[in-house]
Amino acid sequence: MSSGNIRYGATIRKRKRAVTQQKIALYKCESCGKNSVERISTAIWRCRHCGKIYAGGAYTFTTAMGAISKHSLDSVGKSQRTAVQDSSKQV
Repeated sequence: MSSGNIRYGATIRKRKRAVTQQKIALYKCESCGKNSVERISTAIWRCRHCGKIYAGGAYTFTTAMGAISKHSLDSVGKSQRTAVQDSSKQV
């Protein structure tokens, strides 16, 4: 998206405004829990408080596919932990 004005089309102007707001918003850090993650470059996000650097979406901190994959990885890890706990109880 260029930094210039979009001339025609209310829908396009609204979409540009929404993307710009998502891009400059602060997000919650997964490490320290503070609302201080900011965009420093395309898909590169840094926490101003703890300094941790994340790779995310181009205009948002997390993408829809990233959230889905994180959820599936968490569920696989949870099922593996419960399987290990169940096998240790049987021994």
